[in-house]
Amino acid sequence: MEAPCVRVAREEGEATRRALADDDLVAEDLEIEFEDGFLYLPVTDAAAVPGEYDVVVRDVPERETQTTPADLLDDAPSYGRLGDIVVIDEDDPERARTVADAVVESDLPVETVVNRASKVQGELRVRDWDVLAGDSTETVHREYGCEYAVDIAEMYFSPRLATERHRVAEQVESGERFFDMFAGVGPFVIPAAKRGATAVGVDLNERAVEYLRENAERNGVGDRVTAVAGDVRDVAADYEDWGDRIVMNLPHSADDFLDAAVSLAGEDCVLHYYDIQHEDDPYGPGEAAIRAAAEPTYEVAVETRHTVRSYAPHELNVCLDVRLTREGG
Repeated sequence: MEAPCVRVAREEGEATRRALADDDLVAEDLEIEFEDGFLYLPVTDAAAVPGEYDVVVRDVPERETQTTPADLLDDAPSYGRLGDIVVIDEDDPERARTVADAVVESDLPVETVVNRASKVQGELRVRDWDVLAGDSTETVHREYGCEYAVDIAEMYFSPRLATERHRVAEQVESGERFFDMFAGVGPFVIPAAKRGATAVGVDLNERAVEYLRENAERNGVGDRVTAVAGDVRDVAADYEDWGDRIVMNLPHSADDFLDAAVSLAGEDCVLHYYDIQHEDDPYGPGEAAIRAAAEPTYEVAVETRHTVRSYAPHELNVCLDVRLTREGG
């Protein structure tokens, strides 16, 4: 049948499908097709597809019926996927077990089912999990042509930020010096290195840094990635005036690290500053904090004010892309 489809390069297919699925735009009853290097992802409403995507109309076959968790339950459960791990968020242990059993019995490609047992907590930003099926919290996640080994029990990772990470990566130019102050397993660092940057990733979580090194090798950029375990405020002295591009993805407390970021910045540097603020003024507090830390040493120019996603009722996760240009430089 004829249907609107998002046309996307094959290596970007899974991340694009996930982003469309988050907005309930994937036409699940139609087949995804591959032709001449492109995937065609059928969508339910062409007008609702974000403008960054290429939408075409073509004939696509109906999908053969697959058993989903919703088919096995009285209602459609909410779940997320990270590699071959399915993540659910159920307060009732009995309900969680029922959903996990349905996931396992469905046709989803899954090895492990976990239920969130706590919020993200502590300096290392990890959470507790109840493992309901399977025996491993380690998996390999793929997005935009990169692969990331990750253990969700030991480190923070959010697949929902795939589109945002890609947005930043596309701004990176070959030869740049790229510094991620809170790098985790490398989802900002590795795409930057693949685009030709010399990249440094720092994280307080020593296990995450081990995975970052592994992931750099896994993606063929081990020679362009330096992974450092430690507090970035201590590490910054070794990279003073070094960075052409700095990522600060620690939205609840990035402002505490702005002095370190300014010391890292070179003559002309782009800062990607992530924040969580009330919807009434989502960008003002971050911009004020950056100016207070950087001026008058740097001229501060906000190039992009960008909403990443809704975080909580009336709260937004936002990013400020800010150019710092040293006065007199």
